[in-house]
Order: sequence, then structure tokens, then C-alpha cells
Amino acid sequence: MVLRQITTQIKRWFPAPIVHAHCDGPCGVYDPAAARIYAEAVVSMTRKIQDLQPPTDQNPQAMATYLNTMSRYIQIKEEQAQKTKEEILILWTDYFKPQHLEQFPNLHDMFWKAAKLCSACKVEVNLQHAEELLAAVQNIHQVFWTTKNRTNVPWYKAS
Repeated sequence: MVLRQITTQIKRWFPAPIVHAHCDGPCGVYDPAAARIYAEAVVSMTRKIQDLQPPTDQNPQAMATYLNTMSRYIQIKEEQAQKTKEEILILWTDYFKPQHLEQFPNLHDMFWKAAKLCSACKVEVNLQHAEELLAAVQNIHQVFWTTKNRTNVPWYKAS
């Protein structure tokens, strides 16, 4: 009780100043590379899931191995899709500003659709959607580096 009173008094005597920042980390350093890597993993895991064949015999050990491998692939695919979503949402909400929207009027739609593809890839095993996600992340990558006036970065494709 006494400690709480002392803490309260210190806060009254020395109030913390109000600070403002445009994002959680005002360093201004962003890079869509992580989103690309995660999206590539979604494509890879989707292919592996589709290619994995159940055992043809009644061997319980073979079936257990198959089920374990399948569940691992699914877990990784869903995790990587979620990480992709987190990375692109950070870019969308923290990096991109109104002046970027003037330069790229479809910016909100681009990010919204990419986020929706992340969700679809989590709940589906659909190679087309996984590849669309990777293409959407590539498009975000291109727009991002264009806003920084940098075209000499890996995976950049001028339009």
C-alpha cells in the first residue's frame, strides 16, 4: 500500500511527457522481403500437401508417418500465411501514408486483397490462391520500393 502511494506521488511530481510516433517503431526501416519469404513457404507447403500420397498398404507406422507429415505441412502453411499477413499489414498500417495513396490509388484494395488471400491460404489447400498470394506480395514489394525511389533491389520488377 505504501509503495503504491509513493509511486502515485512520483507520477504526480514527474509526469511522463506525451510522445507521438507514426508507428510502433519510428525508425522508418521497413522491408517486404520477409512477407515474400513467408509467401514462398505457403506455395511450397501447398505443393507438398498436394503431392503427399497416403500409404497404399495397411501399415500403421506408414499411416502414422503420413499423418504426422501432413499435419506438419498444414501447420507450417497456416503459420507462414499468418506471418505473411502480419508483415503486409504492418507495411499497410505503419509505412504507407496518404501521399502513397495519391501515387497508388489502388493501395488499400491491393493490401486488402492480399490479406484476404493470406486467410484463404490458411484454410484451403489451393495452389492457385497460394500463387496469387505470392504475386500479390510481389506487387506490394514493387510498390514499396517505388515509393522509396529504389529499383535496384532484389525481386523488383519495373512495370
